[in-house]
Amino acid sequence: MAEEEWHIVTVKVPFSSSKHANIARDVISVDRELQAHAVKRELTVEGDQLVGTFRTLTVRLARLTLNAFLENVELIIRTLDEFGPDAETMS
Repeated sequence: MAEEEWHIVTVKVPFSSSKHANIARDVISVDRELQAHAVKRELTVEGDQLVGTFRTLTVRLARLTLNAFLENVELIIRTLDEFGPDAETMS
């Protein structure tokens, strides 16, 4: 499919540190997209921001993909808030 036929969404999520942004990227990267032929995901870290770029074949897939991504980010942030400081002192 040509590039112009893909819907592209980029979202930047700030974290308290680049270490936490990298943890989030690593955790989310483990899961493959369910429709890999229709959704392309690129996750990078820029400073303390997690940057997700999603290319989808339909607007509906863009919405669903972004919703799932943000739900994962929310869970990671809550987990880091709850356990992050303790986990860092234990290592």
